[in-house]
Amino acid sequence: MSNQAHVIKTRLPDPPPSVDKLLGAVRSAIEELKGKDAVEIDVRGKSSVTDYMVVVSGTSTRHVKSIADEVVKFAKGLGVMPLGVEGEREAEWVLVDLADVIVHVMLPRVREFYALERLWTVGDQPPGDDEAEEAEQAQ
Repeated sequence: MSNQAHVIKTRLPDPPPSVDKLLGAVRSAIEELKGKDAVEIDVRGKSSVTDYMVVVSGTSTRHVKSIADEVVKFAKGLGVMPLGVEGEREAEWVLVDLADVIVHVMLPRVREFYALERLWTVGDQPPGDDEAEEAEQAQ
């Protein structure tokens, strides 16, 4: 039994689309397939790998895979081929690497377990903000 590896040829158009345009395409793809609770995290200055991470939930493994496929389709519409797509087989967490934007499409339980939003936003709020928010909510 021989399985051929799924090879994605990477290609960026010349000139590549702006990060804003790429983020817009990702947003559109997520909206098109009704992804849940999308969050964009600016990781410039925190990571040398990418500028933005987008985390979004799907309601089932089929939904997760479909959202990831739609992100790839919309990126290709800009002439951007993904640098990689990981996790499609299990489809509990599919990562789509578009260079300047990395998209994580996850089942809610997987998203809650790994808490990527917390990981990448720790230290973004000045000290004491949490206490002020808690005091406001208590009133």
